[in-house]
Amino acid sequence: AASGKSTAARALAQRLGRTFLDTGAMYRAVTLVVLREGTAPADAEACTAVAERARLRFDAEGKIVVDDQPGEPEIRGAEVTRRVSEVSAHPGVRRALVREQQAIARAAVEAGGGVVAEGRDMTSVVFPDADVRVFLVASPAERARRRALEEGAPERAAAYEEDLKRRDAYDSGREDSPLVEVEGAVRVDTDRMTADEVVDRIAGLAEDAKGG
Repeated sequence: AASGKSTAARALAQRLGRTFLDTGAMYRAVTLVVLREGTAPADAEACTAVAERARLRFDAEGKIVVDDQPGEPEIRGAEVTRRVSEVSAHPGVRRALVREQQAIARAAVEAGGGVVAEGRDMTSVVFPDADVRVFLVASPAERARRRALEEGAPERAAAYEEDLKRRDAYDSGREDSPLVEVEGAVRVDTDRMTADEVVDRIAGLAEDAKGG
């Protein structure tokens, strides 16, 4: 979270003329429906049922649409952010959304294009055979600073840092599709990089892969 992956992936997709696939938004969308319906985030069976029946798609700008209603900005709210790791840890939820993510990519490829996908299990589970796999990182302090600036609350940087560390530990320790750095993925540390520099770096990797 807050490593810059969504910003970089969206800009990269535009540069390469590919579909932007914000998988994190899909998990947030399911979490939003879970909370709206009063379902317990800890209830794996109920959360899986939500994931299997929720109608998710992306609009022309790459933003999530949930049951024919815009998901933004609600999916970015504090309660969804606090609960999304818990909901997304359920194996049934992940299986349902991974199927959707792979179907979106397959349709894009069949249409003569492809996808730029961002998410914590893209290189390990969803697209392990992707042409380019990147593990984007930044220090907790830098990620917290960015998140605080995004929210217009720089004084909350320390609180954001603790929350990010908690989410990292939760996602890295979950049994199903944990956050891991896989062999073959290129590690890109964004601490001292601008968003444009990150996009340039990954676009270069894409060009190299295409040339090879």
